[in-house]
Amino acid sequence: MNAKRSDKLATGVLYVLSAIIVAILAFLLIFILVKGLPYVSWQFITTASDPLTGGGIAVQLFNSVYLLIVTLIISVPLSLGAGIYLSEYANQKHWLTGFVRTAIEVLSSLPSIVVGLFGMLLFVLQFGMGFSVISGALALTVFNLPLMTRNVEESLRAIPTIQREGGLALGLSKWETATQVILPAAVPGIITGVILSSGRVFGEAAALIYTAGQTNLPIDWANWNPMAITSPLSLFRPAETLAVHIWALNTEGTISTATQISAGASAVLIIFVLLFNLGARFLGRRIHKKLTSGN
Repeated sequence: MNAKRSDKLATGVLYVLSAIIVAILAFLLIFILVKGLPYVSWQFITTASDPLTGGGIAVQLFNSVYLLIVTLIISVPLSLGAGIYLSEYANQKHWLTGFVRTAIEVLSSLPSIVVGLFGMLLFVLQFGMGFSVISGALALTVFNLPLMTRNVEESLRAIPTIQREGGLALGLSKWETATQVILPAAVPGIITGVILSSGRVFGEAAALIYTAGQTNLPIDWANWNPMAITSPLSLFRPAETLAVHIWALNTEGTISTATQISAGASAVLIIFVLLFNLGARFLGRRIHKKLTSGN
């Protein structure tokens, strides 16, 4: 077999493998949407759930979005700082750097249920935060921080060394080079990491069952004072998310329409994840062009 034929064969195998991945994703999306979209309506999205009739998913959907925002506010600065340190400042051959990377790998491999139990013991019970938005966000930060840190580090390290040398040659300090030259160039890769972690946050259930809770207090949509326990912005109220609601309907649901509500909620969850991914990629490209003075 000559080299040209081997190349064609290998290329064909790669195309087939790529097509299989796309087909699996398409089947998953189509199956969930076909099963769930018939039950999705504006009333379904904008009305609260009802323990007797099922109701809608308005509160759970808001909780999912709000918990995602709080988690990103906590985890993105931490992951950026840790990633910049590991990429630009840490001695790559030092034992401490290797230990930190090992700790990150171990944390990233922990099952979400273990992180949830850890969050319940530490944030819910030890710190007295109870089942709340902030407990769930902190647990998800522990869950997602290793992935985001590794992504930031790899995105920064992928930038050619010549750009670092160019920044230093222009008289910039190491910090200025990292934040004004390297970081803007790494924005697309960092955005990808944020998208991946955000998808995990939005669809996570196991860790939130033990931290954010499986119930919702009555919410006063007219009260946006974050210090009020009935406010939508309260960090200390229990918050059942959409993924937890789907899990509860399929395991503990006693209403006759539990299957239909679960299917509709699953379709809405998939749609929001897709919209967020597409929107984040578009925003990432715009930010990258702006930071790098692209047209």
